[in-house]
Amino acid sequence: MNEDRNALAIALFSEVLAADQMVRARLTRVLPKGMEISHFSVLNHLARNMDERTPAQLADTFHVTRGAMTNTLSKLEWAGYVHIRPDWDDARRKMVAISPAGRQARDQAVGSIAPVINQVVAKMGDDKARAALPILREIRIQLSEKP
Repeated sequence: MNEDRNALAIALFSEVLAADQMVRARLTRVLPKGMEISHFSVLNHLARNMDERTPAQLADTFHVTRGAMTNTLSKLEWAGYVHIRPDWDDARRKMVAISPAGRQARDQAVGSIAPVINQVVAKMGDDKARAALPILREIRIQLSEKP
């Protein structure tokens, strides 16, 4: 029983890891010049949530270190894609918001990746894609829980 579960777990996570690697490779090729997947992810998050976030909140959201998020935000700020300001209530904290240029860059990136991901879903079929979502979501939720 335990060997069967181990084999199943390894097969499942091998597929997830292989899919992640392939998605990243394909998206990296079509993203606008100079934009990395981490940049797009942060811009997309800020654009969808429509309010400011602290770097710590963003690091928690993306399950990266605060240092990694600071690095990403520095690059986005340098490109003019985000505004970073002091928190008016606590000067030790900073607040991050997407800029109009960042929104435009995010929209351009969505336009460049949409054909790639739509093609995959079209080949797979809408029903299979919908059926995969709850399973992938459950894996994400299980992995995000603290052990």
